[in-house]
Amino acid sequence: QVQLVESGGGLVQPGGSLKLSCSASESITTFSAMGWYRQTPDFLRHLVAVITSNGRATYGDSAKGRFAISRDNAQNMIYLHMNNLKPDDAALYYCYFQRRGVSDEDKYDYWGQGVQVRVSS
Repeated sequence: QVQLVESGGGLVQPGGSLKLSCSASESITTFSAMGWYRQTPDFLRHLVAVITSNGRATYGDSAKGRFAISRDNAQNMIYLHMNNLKPDDAALYYCYFQRRGVSDEDKYDYWGQGVQVRVSS
């Protein structure tokens, strides 16, 4: 029943910036992890950034130093600030949330529908 809706994608020139947003239908404080993955034309999904419930952020190698993940608990939203974009950053970006059950092995993954990011001059 969890719904995630991304926005903010589009076309930018190399070196430009974009801010992606993901709105959740439920309180984001109930999720153990929240973040962003991107899917390249080979349909593989790569970690971009994830923030855990305790506020720790993890970035994929390609995102380090250029991207930043943030959250707004009151608005049930997370964001991805992308700076100095490169052509290799072009992809379909997915919002991702994870919720844990009672058991440590019970994990539930939720995905948005994706938002396209294009980087071209």
